[in-house]
Amino acid sequence: MPVPDSGIIESTPAGARRRPGRPSLSNEELLDKALDLFLEKGFAGTSIDAVCAAAGMAKRTVYARYGDKETLFKAALNRAIEEWLVPVETLRAQETDDLEDTLVRIGTILVENVLSPAGLRLLRLTNAESVSMPEIAMENVRLGTEPTLFYLADLFRLHLGGAERDFAEAEEAAQAFLNLVVGGPASNAAWGKRFEPSTVERHIRFSVRLFLHGVSDRAPPRQERGLTDLLTQAEESVALARARLEQVRRLVELRP
Repeated sequence: MPVPDSGIIESTPAGARRRPGRPSLSNEELLDKALDLFLEKGFAGTSIDAVCAAAGMAKRTVYARYGDKETLFKAALNRAIEEWLVPVETLRAQETDDLEDTLVRIGTILVENVLSPAGLRLLRLTNAESVSMPEIAMENVRLGTEPTLFYLADLFRLHLGGAERDFAEAEEAAQAFLNLVVGGPASNAAWGKRFEPSTVERHIRFSVRLFLHGVSDRAPPRQERGLTDLLTQAEESVALARARLEQVRRLVELRP
């Protein structure tokens, strides 16, 4: 467990003069320094000594606050995730009377957030380290994905559940929306694919249309073939990402 920052690097006996030096970093600043190193070199390639050197802090101070490298890593990662996540209030502020327009606005915010430099760094780091520390992925879901899913499910109950807001598949629809609209770009970006802004916008609009008309069973006949093709592409993209992840997992298991 983190030890609250006292703002003092070393305790000094009464009456003794303290050596001049850098002021102690706050916990937030220490975690930021640590995260930069973890992002650059990974968990295995980052040492407590390197973190202390980057932070200008005594090793015993870091150990007193976080105990070991894994605890420090998880604290730094959680702080970064909390700062990066889109608050539900931000998503709620995008709502309009038109559900499709609302979903395009929400999808744009979520996809742009995933494809931001901070989003991509976190995505790659969590993907790499989740193999040996699965609790990292679980915490990411708890902090970010679950609140978004709950919000989307309520939104679908409101718009698709009628007067009684009775939409039994609301939670499944929320998960499908994230998988289709956000998951595709996230998976491809994690493997190095770059997207032009026009490509991102086109993906979001097509995916929202596919999702919405598929859920409400009102897809116009002239769009059925195009929407089916898009769904097939999305499924193939997800399957490819899963296959690559399995390859990485097997390589990690084979390492001495």
